[in-house]
Amino acid sequence: MVAKRSTRLNFHELAERIKHWGAQLGFQQIGITDTDLHQAERHLTRWLEQGRHGEMHYMSRHGLRRSRPPELVPGTIRVISARMDYWPQGAREAFEVLDDPTVGFVSRYALGRDYHKLIRKRLQRLVERITGEAGPFGYRVFTDSAPVLEKALAEKAGLGWIGKHTNLINKAAGSWFFLGEIYTDLPLPVDSPTENHCGTCTACIDACPTGAIVAPYELDARRCISYLTIELRGSIPLPLRALIGNRIYGCDDCQLVCPWNRFARICSEPEFSPREQLSDRKLVELFKWTQREFASKTSGSAIRRIGYACWLRNIAVALGNAPTSQLVVEALESRVNDPSDLVCEHVAWALAQHH
Repeated sequence: MVAKRSTRLNFHELAERIKHWGAQLGFQQIGITDTDLHQAERHLTRWLEQGRHGEMHYMSRHGLRRSRPPELVPGTIRVISARMDYWPQGAREAFEVLDDPTVGFVSRYALGRDYHKLIRKRLQRLVERITGEAGPFGYRVFTDSAPVLEKALAEKAGLGWIGKHTNLINKAAGSWFFLGEIYTDLPLPVDSPTENHCGTCTACIDACPTGAIVAPYELDARRCISYLTIELRGSIPLPLRALIGNRIYGCDDCQLVCPWNRFARICSEPEFSPREQLSDRKLVELFKWTQREFASKTSGSAIRRIGYACWLRNIAVALGNAPTSQLVVEALESRVNDPSDLVCEHVAWALAQHH
């Protein structure tokens, strides 16, 4: 990974320019850190040993490369961490949606365009600017796309602190932002971490619908609605179905109640604006989508990755939790003989809630 470069390069000046270029490319903050993640590695190892990753086998598949950047990308000595706000413009107020059991709640991050490609392209453009200044250098760009401990790296880079809900919080911007990284061999000066400002607050722990935040800074993914509706490919455990409510893709409750999110800003990135009216769509309408419609309407969306069967599974559970009505029952009955056994199982459960 190591590339030849001028010995006269001023890395302190380069670091400042990287932050300036990052702002020009739409990032709200850029930080730089080294690759020492030994504390985060202990937390990761314990979490995996406890089985709290559920069926996310990729979390353990790569061994310790997730917490040891130079083992993932040889030659890495620094990580440039970036954050980009995503709180969408034009979305129906989140608590209003959660209070309307006839409407499907979609996590705010997934209402617009899939962030993976967008942020990766912006980071690549940042790399091009760095190359123009420093010449060729070793690097690799990531956006939730490889075994990377992005929150731990962002915390070390001064972008915020990991809160009790295990999400990153920024004192001036809350937690509604995406993260991306550039692993590099450039010996850039590192930034200092910020202090943890959670204090005695337990709002996120108290608000979790399924009790997934089992202790401060400890999340059992197996109970997390985001895991159940996005990562899990099989049956949603029976005891948790009623607790999911109308959440059909992800869950934002722990962030919605976080006091620091009063400082969150509506993002200026038009790509993150809601698509297909997903911030305010009736469950019965969404349940009618054919597989072709699902593929078309979720094109370029993070939602597409869960697949059609899981999409219907999630909506079936939400319909089971909705008030009984002729529309709801008819919608469920229309899929009693769905080609997917997974869908049929959850439809049968949902219908049982209305009889």
